[in-house]
Amino acid sequence: MQGKRPVIVSACLLGFSCRYDGGTKPLSEEVIERLKRGHLLIPVCPEQLGGLPTPRPKMEINQGDGKEVLKGTAQVIDENGKDTSQALLRGAYQVARYAKEHEIVLAIMKDGSPSCGVYTIRRRGAPVEGMGVTVTLLKRQGVKVISEEDL
Repeated sequence: MQGKRPVIVSACLLGFSCRYDGGTKPLSEEVIERLKRGHLLIPVCPEQLGGLPTPRPKMEINQGDGKEVLKGTAQVIDENGKDTSQALLRGAYQVARYAKEHEIVLAIMKDGSPSCGVYTIRRRGAPVEGMGVTVTLLKRQGVKVISEEDL
């Protein structure tokens, strides 16, 4: 483990069953093994860290993206109409605090998520350009954030 740089990774990409539907979106074994050679992979699920259960209803940012949620001018609403913004904010701040305390400089996040979206989030079921809440916060701290598609 000595000499390996810690990297935050969306837990679903490492095979943890933490997605809204209880599923995973794992990276290939080849990619995971390549990443492990030089990095200590730290799995995180901001939505679980924020107190949301798995499985859980699908969620979308109702306007803008993570920047607006952090400003309080947009909300994260689940498919039942419940505002889950506070849970996503709690999870995002926990991940950001961990990143700062452990001097994390790189995060690999699951694109399309209201928390972890790097390039896209979803609105009305379709992908739209924007960043998730956690990604926005990590980038503000100077963490380089990439998606699984960048690997």
